[in-house]
Amino acid sequence: MSGHSKWSTIRHKKAATDAKRGKIFTKLIKEITVSARMGGGDPAANPRLKAAIIAAKAENMPKDNIDRAIKKGTGELEGVNYEESVYEGYGPGGTAILVESLTDNKNRAVADIRHIFTKHGGNLGSSGCVAYLFEKKGYLVVQKSDIDEEQLMEVTLEAGAEDVREDESNFEVITAPADYEAVKSAVEEAGIPTVDAEVTMLPSSYTRLEGKEAEQMVSMMESLEDCEDVQKVYTNADIPEEMMDA
Repeated sequence: MSGHSKWSTIRHKKAATDAKRGKIFTKLIKEITVSARMGGGDPAANPRLKAAIIAAKAENMPKDNIDRAIKKGTGELEGVNYEESVYEGYGPGGTAILVESLTDNKNRAVADIRHIFTKHGGNLGSSGCVAYLFEKKGYLVVQKSDIDEEQLMEVTLEAGAEDVREDESNFEVITAPADYEAVKSAVEEAGIPTVDAEVTMLPSSYTRLEGKEAEQMVSMMESLEDCEDVQKVYTNADIPEEMMDA
């Protein structure tokens, strides 16, 4: 994997502009609202809401915004009714793509997502066409320059991590979803900085892209992540680091 980066490790390299931050806030508010609607407004009893609040605080979202989103979810304040959907398809080079959507208009969402797939040389597929290639996992990224591999393995494996992998610049810590919080807490207590930490969908194998296909893939993923109805995007694309640096 040397010299290449998976999309999950590329995202944190891309600087967020003020405009992007507004979109991030919108997506986080949707997630908090839906989480509160489905599991109640108490994060101590609602793991999905707790994770959403942690993500919002990591982006420096004001507490008032978080509280309002929770109250809209629980019905204390009037709010929009969002529907959840998962779309699957293929990107450039036959790469697998999963798209999680939260929207108040499913017809608009699927039309926009299909248009993005088609525009960038991909195609939207049927339910189940690529989902089997992904598994929900806890995922933390640590820069190699910040820690010794042996120390990181000692801290994370003792806390319940399944594996520690590496690419050219980073270590990737993989956990079962249920062990993610324990491993993340252990990493924080050890003073180890992370550049990415989340429960995500990791592919079982990767498809290497280069040249024009890699460029198409990056453009496609950015377009999907910019779509107002898209919450998260996952892919098994493996892209040259030198292209991202350029």
